[in-house]
Amino acid sequence: MSGRWQALLLVAAILGAILASFLYLGMDLGALIRGDGPAQMASYARSFFPPDTSSAWLQKIGWGLLETLAISAVGTLLAAGAGAGLSLLAAGKLGAVTKSLARLLLNALRSVPELVWAVLMVLAAGLGPFAGTLAIALHTTGVLGRLFAEALENSPRQPARALQDSGAGATAAFFYGTLPNVLPQWLAYSLYRWENNIRMAAVLGFVGAGGLGQMLYVTLSLFQQSRAMTVILAMLLLVLVVDGLSAWLRRHLG
Repeated sequence: MSGRWQALLLVAAILGAILASFLYLGMDLGALIRGDGPAQMASYARSFFPPDTSSAWLQKIGWGLLETLAISAVGTLLAAGAGAGLSLLAAGKLGAVTKSLARLLLNALRSVPELVWAVLMVLAAGLGPFAGTLAIALHTTGVLGRLFAEALENSPRQPARALQDSGAGATAAFFYGTLPNVLPQWLAYSLYRWENNIRMAAVLGFVGAGGLGQMLYVTLSLFQQSRAMTVILAMLLLVLVVDGLSAWLRRHLG
């Protein structure tokens, strides 16, 4: 069978799977434009404007923004430290058995989504930012640990081997021969994950993990759409600022 027919069969299979998914889920997209659906959606969208810009609410938004930023930053910092330690084991620096166990642990940590970790941590540690920080730290440890380990495995071994041939110990050879080569990658990975964790920290508030997400959940639950719009704008501002700062740091540290 030619490559053209294989491509056509693949496209047909994908389209068939999409159609089967719509039929199985019973989704009626036409309901969005039938009857008074468009009018109701427009009325609900208008209820978010104008945003609440009262000084008391903006002060609360400011504290929530700082809390969200702190949750993401501390969670990422804890994950970077734990991931760095586990990456040494996952890269086989201490033998095959510890390598397999470390990789199994990292796979388990990152296979559980942050929202699931957040629910578990809320049950274990209670409502608030501590649960959100732990949830981000656990999942991100699995992600960064695996990325750090791959960076170690792909780093050139000649500098460390040369130091050991000159009489340096294994620890000194790692810190002066291997670490300088992988540290820029580690920093870039950590900053990228911090960007992602800013967004996730805002979402984790929906399960009681604090920050702007919890404020958004409360305002929407109380039908305070104008206040919710202010929270949404604060989330957008925070993400834009952190994305710009992270990009600037990666350029200057790389």
